[in-house]
Amino acid sequence: MKPIDLSQLKVYPLAERDSMAGIEETLIDPSTTPAELSPANREHIVRCANDIRTAREKGASVMYIYGAHLIKNGAHLLMEKLMAGGWITHLATNGAGVIHDWEWAHHGQSTESVRTNVATGTFGAWEETGRCIHLALLAGALSNEGFGQSVGRMIDEDGVTLPTMAELENQSSPAHAELLHAMRQHNLAEGRHTISHEWKNSSVLGNAFKHGVPLTVHPGIGYDIISNHPMFNGAALGRAAGLDFATFGGTVEGLDNGVVLSVGSAIMGPQVFEKSISCVNNLRLQANREIVRDHSFYVVDIQDGGGWDWTTGEPPKDNPAYYLRFCKSYARMGGAMHYAQCDNVDFTHHLLRELES
Repeated sequence: MKPIDLSQLKVYPLAERDSMAGIEETLIDPSTTPAELSPANREHIVRCANDIRTAREKGASVMYIYGAHLIKNGAHLLMEKLMAGGWITHLATNGAGVIHDWEWAHHGQSTESVRTNVATGTFGAWEETGRCIHLALLAGALSNEGFGQSVGRMIDEDGVTLPTMAELENQSSPAHAELLHAMRQHNLAEGRHTISHEWKNSSVLGNAFKHGVPLTVHPGIGYDIISNHPMFNGAALGRAAGLDFATFGGTVEGLDNGVVLSVGSAIMGPQVFEKSISCVNNLRLQANREIVRDHSFYVVDIQDGGGWDWTTGEPPKDNPAYYLRFCKSYARMGGAMHYAQCDNVDFTHHLLRELES
């Protein structure tokens, strides 16, 4: 079977895309009053805020793992306030969470019709999205920066700077070789590539970089629209994501008495977390240390949790709730797991107000 040649893909300017959402009408103002919560979710908010306060007093990690819909739903400024207040010590998302955040910051618009654009071969085939994110990753790799830091820097600094080809030719690392190859193959100019971000103040990635809060990205190869671009480079994505997985583990190492929020991340969050905490426990046990303990999980999604009371433990395999990864994985990770059936923005907005009260 002959593979397709992705370098021959035709891409189009973002300006030609019929985007379905604009940032002005989507962005949530933190000063507005959020929707009312159920009594059960109100209890979750109060408990979560108290656990976060205790964690920060003890210097423990507070991780906020989120899916792309949090960004699509306009929670950017809520996240900025959580970072600015020192409540969150680590953010983590998937590839789509980066793409929507970057498109909002650069273009002010995001989201397209998958059904319509797949039929025309244009879904995801947008020049600026694929090119700019790859530029950030290729350039950031030279400084051993991961996915989130590389893109956050590009947003904060409105662009990237590429070294000369002669400078790259004198280096032998894989990262230098990947960038040199990309510059030759795609006629990328040496020096400064200015990339404007008119809405950077709302960018979660940009604000995380500005506040010095680690934001790690955990993509899949072929999961995201940056695969639909001639510059697609699995090695660059893998290198950046590998660095971010190690950084994620560094935060899990500090999770004793800490808190993990997994908000609208049905697959990436639980899958990455369970591997990371196993790595941390592996290293601790080698050093004759106790495994991670006394941590709390707050898992938030709009599904009903399979109708199962997760405080009672794991359901049997013949119960459909057993196959809800976003609940089951966290229930197996030690600590206390709380599940809240709640809108992601509403939960985050109320949590911010509770922490600030």
